[in-house]
Amino acid sequence: MHRVFVRAGEDLAVIVARDPSVRGRGEALLHPALPALWAHRAAHALYRRGRRRAAKLLAYWARSVTGIEIHPGARLGRRVFIDHGAAVVIGETAEVGDDVTLYHQVTLGAVGWWRDGRRPAGARRHPVVGDRAVLGAGATVLGPVTVGADALVGAGSLVVGDVPAGARVLAPVAAVVLPPPVAERGEAVERAEAGRLLRALATSGCW
Repeated sequence: MHRVFVRAGEDLAVIVARDPSVRGRGEALLHPALPALWAHRAAHALYRRGRRRAAKLLAYWARSVTGIEIHPGARLGRRVFIDHGAAVVIGETAEVGDDVTLYHQVTLGAVGWWRDGRRPAGARRHPVVGDRAVLGAGATVLGPVTVGADALVGAGSLVVGDVPAGARVLAPVAAVVLPPPVAERGEAVERAEAGRLLRALATSGCW
């Protein structure tokens, strides 16, 4: 029981430390990811005891309340911080180290039943994330790959291979395309209108 309170205190402290919008542990209690983490600890304990249905029922409740889906079989380390949390998915055989930060819409998933069905029984299907790694919003890590300690997986990245410790994985940044000058825009509109008029005349049989 003492360990439970220690872990809970760590969870509150890390929310205060990593979320600038939270002012103190009282507000940290209202953080949207907290029920998911605490429910997962209980569900994981049930899962390890073979009480799979009860574990999944608890995980389903946490998902319905928080929008965060953590399979009871997944292993989460200490002081894991899930910011915002919406649409985070962590698969059954995933392992997440200590002090890891996950932003919203992060997926730690498998590559699909058509490949996982050919793996040996009990083989890992989901990623391992090392200590202090950071996975940005919308990052997707698939398969039994390893994201090393202190690695950074940028927002929107798709990872299907191992990431070395301390490495950075960055998705392409969207290009900014400036609009044409006003005069050119006017000419483009006139050309488009003329084209539409010609097509209308051609299809109407007036020619």
